[in-house]
Amino acid sequence: MRIACLFFLVSLIAASAAERKVVFPAGAKPVGPYSPGIFAGDFLYVSGQGGRDPNNQYAPTAEERVRQCLNNVKSIVDASGLTMEHVVYTQVYLHESTSYEVMNKVWREFFPKNPPARATLGVFRMPTETPVEINAIAVRDLKQKKIIQPGWYPKDVPISAAVEAGGRIYISGFLGREAGSGNVPSDPAEQVRLALESMKRILESAGLTYKHLAFVQPYHTAKVPRRVLDEVYAKYVEFGNTPARATIGVTFLPLNANVEFTGVAVRDLKQRKAIRPKNMPPSATASPCVMAVEVLYCSSKAGFIPGPNGGLYADKVEDQVRMTMRNLLDGLEEAGMDFSHTVASNVYVDNLDEFTRMNGVYGKYFPANSPPSRTTVAPLAPVERKRLDNGQFVKLEEISIIAVR
Repeated sequence: MRIACLFFLVSLIAASAAERKVVFPAGAKPVGPYSPGIFAGDFLYVSGQGGRDPNNQYAPTAEERVRQCLNNVKSIVDASGLTMEHVVYTQVYLHESTSYEVMNKVWREFFPKNPPARATLGVFRMPTETPVEINAIAVRDLKQKKIIQPGWYPKDVPISAAVEAGGRIYISGFLGREAGSGNVPSDPAEQVRLALESMKRILESAGLTYKHLAFVQPYHTAKVPRRVLDEVYAKYVEFGNTPARATIGVTFLPLNANVEFTGVAVRDLKQRKAIRPKNMPPSATASPCVMAVEVLYCSSKAGFIPGPNGGLYADKVEDQVRMTMRNLLDGLEEAGMDFSHTVASNVYVDNLDEFTRMNGVYGKYFPANSPPSRTTVAPLAPVERKRLDNGQFVKLEEISIIAVR
């Protein structure tokens, strides 16, 4: 009897674990240790795709390069047995050579109805010098996809304000601009407040509050200091029970904005749990990880040594990546996972000339035959390489991950 019960329990645990499958379209040539797509449970995670065609060439116009980029995303979605209508969330990274207006024009071709939620940001550089990079998340069952488009949301944008699927709500990027006029206030704190108030409105439209947020990605230019962003943001979230967060400085944002907030919320608060390793004290701005249904969202980590007298001391990208992965592992293990559960990552690097060196360390942490999907960008121009007066070094990389139980 005990053996039968044990067998049943093991079978139940195995059945509850999300099925994981690599999606690798014919002709796909990843430039690093990542999978083009990962199917985990009911969701497909698509790696950031650039604008090169199957012959490894770029088209002569920005419009054609964006179209090729979206075709590359489509090839992975198609290979998984889905369509572009199954896509629920996307992130678009633009180089200054590709305009927001051109990207939107092509976007409408691929998403003529029920478009996904989307965040768009401008970065300094991307791998293979692509001028545009796009990643995506798609849901297996189209019946699960629910568009959230309140009446106050602008009618002329080719994206959904938010999309609900699988008990999670994917929220488009909201900019620090005045509703209606589109004016950008001169006060950085007011810009942050406007973006957060817009996100609050969309949460309320879905019957949610900030307590339901599992993961937030604030993007900001140099005109909105990180200190100001943190001070305003802390007023909207619960100390010690904040969402996981990846705060990234970027080169520019759409429509002359200087701050943008995007994220993921969970419908049922009983299925949301903040995960905090014991070596990380409660924070006013970010939980190390948050579990939302069966998905773990982990805050971006850099190569900081945690604890008393901690800091960033390694002066080589390889050593910083090793420390970053160690810090990410703390959160995974606290949730009963390891790196094999990772389905997607965002890697932010200071200098893409170190791309190969970063990959050499990063790739060692994942199964060789099924690494997670990944998006890699250099959001800002490289920093000056020098030690600070206290002996600490500058940050050379930062990584956030999504894992599925």
